[in-house]
Amino acid sequence: MKITTIVLTFINVIFLYSCFTNVNSEIENKRAPASSFVVSIPTAGNSWVMNNDKFISSDIITRDGIRNWNDPNHTIRTYFYLEQPGTISLSIRSRVHIGASKIKIAFNDKSKFITLSKNENQETFIADFKIDEPGYYYLDIKGIEKDGEVYADVDGVLINGMSPGNIKYVKDDFYFGRRGPSVHLRFEVPEDIDQVEWFYSELTIPKNQDVIGSYFMANGFGEGYFGIQVNSPSERRILFSIWSPFKTDNPNEVPEDHRIKLLKKGEGVTSGKFGNEGSGGQSYKVFNWKSDVTYGFLVGAKPTGDNHTDYIAYFHDPELNEWNLIAQFRRPKTSTHLTRLYSFLENFIPDQGVHERRGLYHNQWVYSNETWHELNDITFTVDNTAKKEYRLDYSGGLEKDGFYLKNCGFTNDLVTMNSKFKRENLGVKPDIDFSLLK
Repeated sequence: MKITTIVLTFINVIFLYSCFTNVNSEIENKRAPASSFVVSIPTAGNSWVMNNDKFISSDIITRDGIRNWNDPNHTIRTYFYLEQPGTISLSIRSRVHIGASKIKIAFNDKSKFITLSKNENQETFIADFKIDEPGYYYLDIKGIEKDGEVYADVDGVLINGMSPGNIKYVKDDFYFGRRGPSVHLRFEVPEDIDQVEWFYSELTIPKNQDVIGSYFMANGFGEGYFGIQVNSPSERRILFSIWSPFKTDNPNEVPEDHRIKLLKKGEGVTSGKFGNEGSGGQSYKVFNWKSDVTYGFLVGAKPTGDNHTDYIAYFHDPELNEWNLIAQFRRPKTSTHLTRLYSFLENFIPDQGVHERRGLYHNQWVYSNETWHELNDITFTVDNTAKKEYRLDYSGGLEKDGFYLKNCGFTNDLVTMNSKFKRENLGVKPDIDFSLLK
């Protein structure tokens, strides 16, 4: 009986610690001393699906984690940020419903095959890893063999051996966490300018940075915003929106006397209401804007004298060398010129939050009392996803003769939020004859 027990124990050890391959060097496949710090990275908010080395949209990522995972071509990649060097232990929390499944785990140029047996909520140790420098890391899981219809349900990646405060990941609010951080340029208007009538800027999207789901917003102000989007592989838009003074995410709840009124719109422009992130009036024009081309943006605000303000937006296409009207809206309960000027970059499709994108924002000017004034100073700010340190893949600041914004892609070029930047005067003021604007 004692000999049988010893043999069975030996077989179990061999079964649990399968071979580990490493392209650089071998590692000891044994568990580090247990720590009271165990962090669970939820796959629901931190994992993406790859098919033949390309990220794809997939419904196997649910609010509860990885479910219905049955495609051998799919690799599940889970990201997390480690703030300091050290040694960590990695495990996964999973369930196999029928029989057993063989999966391949890869981390930091090392890979290992593991067999998961039918079990409810099992935690399977992978190995210990030495982390040499801070930054983003990822764990890949790929299905090899399965007895049932799916490989496993995977709830999370477990990290042991590092203080939880030094491990950054999306803990909750997965919709916005997967979208990634939004980043902004907050412009400083000279103190002696009290009425900004017009705001002009230029925007260039470098080649291969025009990622689906991107909104490159050029001219933002206290009551609205104006920029360009990549909506799908076949559609791009110019977008101009004004928020209602009535606070709600449901446009149908806005009272009549708080609604945004469309005064006019340009050729080919669609207008309507928007919701979900405030409510108001929206206009857009389907336009196949191109990367590596510099476009001009012009917005104006004019109080009407009866507690209303009219906002208007024009888009400059250099190929036609003309300004095109997008729309003009009237906002009630408002009497102001342009204030709180800013630009931003956001991703609005959660599955696209794994892709890096970058925009170049330059040559910003404001018009007041028949004079153009150049804007050279900005403060770099971020949204709540970045402030909570759920995502740290963002940057912004100076580039060449202007500013840049960059987000998503799990890059490691973080720029400290609220940093200030100043560019040199360019002196290239807008050449606009306002009397010719339609």
